[in-house]
Amino acid sequence: MIIAAGGGRRIGGPEALLHQGDLPLVDRMVDTLTEAGCGQIVVVLGPAADQVREMTNLTGATVVVNRAWGTGVGSSIRAGLAALTDERIEAVVVMPVDMPGLTAAAVRRVAALPYPNVLVCATYEGLRGYPMLFGRRHWSGIATLASADVGARPYLLAHKDEIVDIACDSVADGSRVDTPELMALYGLSVPPQRVGV
Repeated sequence: MIIAAGGGRRIGGPEALLHQGDLPLVDRMVDTLTEAGCGQIVVVLGPAADQVREMTNLTGATVVVNRAWGTGVGSSIRAGLAALTDERIEAVVVMPVDMPGLTAAAVRRVAALPYPNVLVCATYEGLRGYPMLFGRRHWSGIATLASADVGARPYLLAHKDEIVDIACDSVADGSRVDTPELMALYGLSVPPQRVGV
């Protein structure tokens, strides 16, 4: 699941419109999950969803538009989990779109044990980050507790003893791009948004 529904107030436009050179970052993230061997890929969009669809190639993904994106990442997680209706899916990898340094190797590490009862977090210098793996047994609890801009954090704190931490420092960069300075560092840009989209 790729969460790409943030308004991007600090970076000048919706996160789903982020480009690295000519390539939309959301397309790169879909490619990363595909390379890592993920089956169904869900992309949660928010503002400028129509424009994102026009400028990206999301034909292999299930696209969900979170109309409540302004309430925070919690509503996007709920929307993405609700789209996973195939009972055969036992766990889902979750990651935000604004991590250009994320790699298929990191996704594979985190998703190595895709069982219904797992909770896995990537770590960078000992700190938890994305990608995360949520087993199906946890989905309803995560959806219930996911709130505002803290997303799954309340559920993870309540189940901290069940979380498996997987170090990904050596295979990925866990930085999230949320400032103009980091955008410049990673060569990212946000194209102009059309009014009314």
